[in-house]
Amino acid sequence: MKRLMNKFVLVAAMALFAVSAHAAKERFKPFIMADVTTGDIATVQKQVEKKLKDGGFEVVGSYSPYSGASVVAFTNDALKQNAAKSEFGGYGAALRVSITKVGNDIQVAYINPTYMAHAYRMASDLANITTQLEKVLGNKETFGASKGMRDKKLRKYHYMFGMEYFDDTNMHELAQYPNHKVALQTVVDNLKKGTGGVSQVYRIDVPGKEEVVFGVGMKKTKGGDKYVDDSYIMGIIDFGDKKGTAHLPYEIMVSGKKVYHLYARFRIAINFPDLSMMGDNSFMNIVESPEAIKKALTKIAGGEVKDNYWE
Repeated sequence: MKRLMNKFVLVAAMALFAVSAHAAKERFKPFIMADVTTGDIATVQKQVEKKLKDGGFEVVGSYSPYSGASVVAFTNDALKQNAAKSEFGGYGAALRVSITKVGNDIQVAYINPTYMAHAYRMASDLANITTQLEKVLGNKETFGASKGMRDKKLRKYHYMFGMEYFDDTNMHELAQYPNHKVALQTVVDNLKKGTGGVSQVYRIDVPGKEEVVFGVGMKKTKGGDKYVDDSYIMGIIDFGDKKGTAHLPYEIMVSGKKVYHLYARFRIAINFPDLSMMGDNSFMNIVESPEAIKKALTKIAGGEVKDNYWE
């Protein structure tokens, strides 16, 4: 009997160790490197888009934020349905894959669906989508955070004390209207004009909700603010050997009668959590970008542009 009990304790301890070891591995990073290949960006992009379509995804838009890089946005019914079940789920309705020239290589990388799902507090962790994309595009490695983050930390993430969380809607809000129709039409009209160098990359209507998300590219206009420019910002923060180009494009979302974005101190930090606060290639080098981006997107939203958003 004693021998049996000892065996039981040993088996239980081994099982507990296995569970603990598995839990310790459950850390997520923002990007997945699908492939490293050669050739030209246009050809590789066509191949990527074909793989996505053949794999059951819908390509909703693409753009080149700067020379040597292209981003393809895509979705499917599962992503849209998950967005419909999640508060402010529109932010997670699209995924992004980037094709980036790095030396003689072309890196194909995409945003990690499960990382994003936790960061945006989605109803589902999208583990099935992650598995599906691994089959469709590949998965050589995850990257973008040295240690990665567990789901609980991601779901309550902020970069540091005093900085924004996902649900800090007062900082994310851009404008408010009498109803959803007016709010949406205002954004549509201003995107058509390309107000302030902001252009539409994609649009996704979340099913069953008054919620529409737009992916937007941002470029400095003549006499405009460099701190909104995709190329300028990424030139500072995306300095590693493995490129996080799939951070782009930014989003602007009409939810109900209000227009929102994710304030840059959250939106940039969640995809580049290892960036230091000070020094070369740090947040201090783009300290003006959060308000510059908010001002640019406030113009698209038709809201009141303030000089100081802490007022």
